[in-house]
Amino acid sequence: MTRGADASAGADGSPIVSVAANEASWEDLQAVLGSRGSAARCQCQRYKLHPGEHFAGFPVEERADRLRIETDPGCPGAVGTTGLVGYRDGIPVGWCAVEPRPAYRGLLRNNRVPWEGRSEDKDDPAVWAVTCFVTRVGHRRSGAATALARDAVAHARDAGARVLEGYPITTKNVLLEELHVGTVGMFASAGFVEVSRPTARRAVMQLVL
Repeated sequence: MTRGADASAGADGSPIVSVAANEASWEDLQAVLGSRGSAARCQCQRYKLHPGEHFAGFPVEERADRLRIETDPGCPGAVGTTGLVGYRDGIPVGWCAVEPRPAYRGLLRNNRVPWEGRSEDKDDPAVWAVTCFVTRVGHRRSGAATALARDAVAHARDAGARVLEGYPITTKNVLLEELHVGTVGMFASAGFVEVSRPTARRAVMQLVL
């Protein structure tokens, strides 16, 4: 489903139009992730690792193959969409990973973020999670990620989610690669509220849909 309205306009005033990843081309998604850097290496698989797996254990090409299967309904074994691709003026500029929380196996195994101080059913499929944002090189600080955070709310709601949550960084002096989880301000602007602080640097923010 295509999204993008006044509420999703970027910082320069141009609207961000977001589509489910299985409606975007593989080439557009890869253009956002880039050919170098942490996003290109990860291919949004950090929270998808199976028990016993680690990044050193399989090459980037295999991570990319997994993402292709997760996002392309035409691939054998495809599971559908696992996020949103954002466009400005027809150019792919951003990525937001959002789907049911149980899909993120690594997240469920984490003992601190987001579980510290919470009593939750980790396997509740009605709770969705936003785990990652990527803004294409040359389009950063343009409001693309914030617009995608807002569109993720409608995307999850339309898919039947009861709750949507994210795990943003809380400090200002952070490395660029740490910003992939989003910021507290981004989530707050989309209507999320903080429900816990598992570490000094990370918050859990939720929105009841």
